Amino acid sequence: MRQLVLGGTRSGKSVHAESVAGSAGTDVVYVATARHDADDEEMSARIAAHRGRRPAHWTIEETDEVVGVLRDHPSATVLVDDLGGWLTRRMDATLGWTDGGAAVATELDELVSAVAGRSGPVVLVSPEVGLGVVSETLAGRLFADMIGSLNRRLADVCDSAVLVVAGRVLPLTAGTAAAPSDVAVPAAPSSVPPAVARPQPGTDDDNDADADDDATTGSPATDTGPGPEFAGLRDVAYYDDPVAFGPVHPPSHTVSQQARERQLTLTKPAGSLGRLEELATWIAACQDACPPRRLERARVVVFAGDHGIAEHGVSAFPQEVTLQMADNIVGGGAAVSVLARQAGATVRVADIAMSAERPGGLDDHKIRRSSGAIDREDALTGDEVRAAIAAGRRIADEEVDAGADLLIAGDLGIGNTTPATVLACLITGREPVELVGRGTGIDDEGWMRKTAAIRDAMFRASGDLRDPVAMLRKVAGADIAAMAGFLAQAALRRTPCILDGSVVTAGALMAEALAPGSRQWWVAGHRSAEPAHTAALTYLTLEPVLEHSMRLGEGSGAVAALSVVHNAIAILTEMATFADAGVSGRDD
Repeated sequence: MRQLVLGGTRSGKSVHAESVAGSAGTDVVYVATARHDADDEEMSARIAAHRGRRPAHWTIEETDEVVGVLRDHPSATVLVDDLGGWLTRRMDATLGWTDGGAAVATELDELVSAVAGRSGPVVLVSPEVGLGVVSETLAGRLFADMIGSLNRRLADVCDSAVLVVAGRVLPLTAGTAAAPSDVAVPAAPSSVPPAVARPQPGTDDDNDADADDDATTGSPATDTGPGPEFAGLRDVAYYDDPVAFGPVHPPSHTVSQQARERQLTLTKPAGSLGRLEELATWIAACQDACPPRRLERARVVVFAGDHGIAEHGVSAFPQEVTLQMADNIVGGGAAVSVLARQAGATVRVADIAMSAERPGGLDDHKIRRSSGAIDREDALTGDEVRAAIAAGRRIADEEVDAGADLLIAGDLGIGNTTPATVLACLITGREPVELVGRGTGIDDEGWMRKTAAIRDAMFRASGDLRDPVAMLRKVAGADIAAMAGFLAQAALRRTPCILDGSVVTAGALMAEALAPGSRQWWVAGHRSAEPAHTAALTYLTLEPVLEHSMRLGEGSGAVAALSVVHNAIAILTEMATFADAGVSGRDD
């Protein structure tokens, strides 16, 4: 018997867990993770209440060595209360708050493995972060991401999971929970294999439970008519659930430490190459190799898609420019094409939602022609948003399976900074007047129209802040949804990515919501002139490599930063050590 007990503060989850452990019919070992603090009277009272409930014959272990207790008591019922306190103390002890939790990644893996391999009963108490108060700080968001991911992984290896609300115990199943008709609830995540799953002919994986929105949330995406069945709509068949992602494991903390130690042996003062040293350490950790390998196949994927909002005065250019620029990129004449040649990368254009087609490979993953005007209708239907996320995942899988060792997402589409800013405002809590930029160069009247459209779109999605799929469906677009799937899948496949500007980083915000922890596999290529970009980067705790006031898109800023990454790798790989060069070190 392995049970995960979830609940909010004072929900009764501990009382239920104690009841389960006491009825197991074996000796009970109670692992208490809370620590007494004489200055915290409220917590001291909680600890005293817990101690008063425990039977005298139970064995009490006040320790963070949960895995050790599971190992030392193979047949007893082990009750761990609770994992939130355990994770907090492990983060404090390892300075995990400063490295995105990489320092405790191995401990999390060991805990999940120990639970999965255990033959004796175990009851694990953990906070359900959606039902508790988590501070809106960088540390608070990191804690929410990590405990949420840990809970999902443990639920996968436990025999059962329950949610305790107001003292009532609700069994949780792996299927999709019932939900109100206007809320989409994705199925519980399942483990995703490294390679692409084979499509199952005749399956109906792309059914969507969303019902039509009512008048308070706006109308569904415009019906584009029978038209052609675009190829991207079939990508859902490659995944059991295209919007459910398995746990994202961080880059290697061990190799990261080896890279830092190697930096200290190179013929330079410690830290004197600044960001180059950080980038080299990150790449080494991503590759699980120190020194890191040279990047041999960096790939840029430009996600092209038009947006219906562009027809309402928020952009300086007409939609036909998107197809013309796609041709320019393919022909090698665009900025991203030129920069990619200089950086040793190759470029691919993926038509996800252009208003026109250029057959011959660009439309292999196309979802529809243009996304809906988000200030008055949904960007996508329920089926289309699932297909768009699946299309992005498929593109990432195709590139990684073909040997890509670093990925860059670029954007191309008239009107795409409008949905990008909507997402940035919703996720970061900022106001449109703070984050609305000039995009392709709109005048003051265009800026006012754009700001009003963004505010209207935000209102339509204001009730979906905890549902990234619903947000993508209502106020994003097929291209941004595909980028989110692409970036999340790349992280799942342990492939580093360089983020570009405002639109791509909006996709990254949603990718992090879909697959928490993905951001550890990304670095920000540059800081765009669009105000929304800075807000999104701050939320993701990413520092840009370049500050060149670029705002072109296409992936151009990320590709410009790729050359810096190449230099960083060369430094760590090729630079002589003090011993090799016969140069005296600082302590010699």
